[in-house]
Amino acid sequence: MWHAYEVLVSPFIEFAFMRRALVGCLALALGSGPIGLFLVMRRMSLVGDAMSHAVLPGAAIGFMCAGLSLPAMSLGGFGAGVLVALLAGLATRFTSIKEDASFAAFYLLSLALGVLLVSTHGNNIDLMHILFGSVLAVDDASLYLVAGVASFSLLALAVIYRPLLLESLDPVFLRAIGVRGGVWHMLFLVLVVLNLVAGFQSLGTLMAVGLMMLPAITARLWAASVGVMLMVSVLLAFGAGLGGLLLSFYFELPSGPSIILLAGMAYLLSLLVAPQGGALPRYIRARHLES
Repeated sequence: MWHAYEVLVSPFIEFAFMRRALVGCLALALGSGPIGLFLVMRRMSLVGDAMSHAVLPGAAIGFMCAGLSLPAMSLGGFGAGVLVALLAGLATRFTSIKEDASFAAFYLLSLALGVLLVSTHGNNIDLMHILFGSVLAVDDASLYLVAGVASFSLLALAVIYRPLLLESLDPVFLRAIGVRGGVWHMLFLVLVVLNLVAGFQSLGTLMAVGLMMLPAITARLWAASVGVMLMVSVLLAFGAGLGGLLLSFYFELPSGPSIILLAGMAYLLSLLVAPQGGALPRYIRARHLES
């Protein structure tokens, strides 16, 4: 028992940077977990990935103007993400291109532009910091940003939960009763961008979407109701954060990839044993029905 305490708890008691990283992971889990689940329910999983790349050129412009400044990079990333969402929406509305294709095209342009800007006005270390981040290096300002975005996201989701859920599950009915689903869609995309901007300060633009999507996808395999799925996605995201921090601390591994790989391992295991959608439970139920 004492040995388990030393392994699991002692690093967070002894080192302030580990405590900040743990609180940051908790805030990211609370904010990103529910957002990711709604992306999955709305069949927009790849849109989340596209939006994570869309913030890169804005963050790069903020970096060019003020260096590794949290406010400048956050404002730039948020502006770029919202701009890409608007452009993709306009392209979908006024052309024959579908929404997923529009987001894919704009995210590729954003990624190329962002990498080009950072590469020409910085160095490889700056580029690696923006792309991959380091949750173990989270300072107080970044922690306040992540906590503030998570709190705002939870409050906003509580306000728009019912119309957003209805628009996700039955948009035809929502239009039939005269409610404009596009408004809730845009508000939701703003929340997605906000959480990705907060996440890239800790995990980088390429990793932030992983903590948003992998726990949410995994939660669909474990629960049938939306409320339970929300809880499972948050718990999985925080568990991956906690385990990834411990792996990074003891084995000197990069913190961001460790967190995302643990979330991915939980997903792969769930594919086999999860009660709602796992392969083994489905096989057992099928054999039972056959007999």
